[in-house]
Amino acid sequence: MVSAQGIPDARWFGNGPTLIADLRGDGAAQAIPKITEAIANYPYANEYKLWPGPNSNTFVAFIGRAVPELRMDLPSTAIGKDYPINGSMIDRTPSGTGYQLSMLGVLGVTMAREEGFELNLLGFTFGIDFYKPALKLPFVGRLGMGEN
Repeated sequence: MVSAQGIPDARWFGNGPTLIADLRGDGAAQAIPKITEAIANYPYANEYKLWPGPNSNTFVAFIGRAVPELRMDLPSTAIGKDYPINGSMIDRTPSGTGYQLSMLGVLGVTMAREEGFELNLLGFTFGIDFYKPALKLPFVGRLGMGEN
């Protein structure tokens, strides 16, 4: 089935959507108010810069940090996921399983159980995922286990 243009699950540069979090039942019910609160508190609601951010990937990463139950491991192709919130240099990872150091979203390092080890250079992610063994490369994504 072909998605209509402009809807959230439309193809992007030829790629279909990827599920990055799946939370059900009581866990989902408990997370919904936290997600709603995070949306209301997103500091860049009226800003958008393709590179290095803030952009739509910055928004999703912000939600992940605010709701660690989602355990989001954003794809290495998600430019803007490492953009710091309010200029902070050190923050939790979107999965909530580690930490990242980021200088304006153009230079940084991440170490976390879900994300593995990632190096952010000019907004591009190079990394190794130890939890679900794979290399993470810009433009390519994952080479190994898992889809994102």
